[in-house]
Amino acid sequence: MYDRELAIEILTQIYEGTQTILKRFEPIKSVEDFTGSDAGMEKLDSICMQLITIDEGLKNFDKVTNNSVLSKYPQVERKKVKGLRDIISHH
Repeated sequence: MYDRELAIEILTQIYEGTQTILKRFEPIKSVEDFTGSDAGMEKLDSICMQLITIDEGLKNFDKVTNNSVLSKYPQVERKKVKGLRDIISHH
């Protein structure tokens, strides 16, 4: 068995991260909204950081639950999330 409270806390953090991303994307209408100003680039950086945090949260959730939960939900494309994090972090 795993620490249910810790697992719920991690899921809550992941959810809050996704809500933050959605909120920060609201005013964005084009790429230039990011690249056209320092404020736009800061917004892009903050969204990227949230995406990295979400991946770390999924990794921690998997660890805390002994890989017993996410494996039941193949629609959670964990490899794609990790791939996106790798692109953001390393490219």
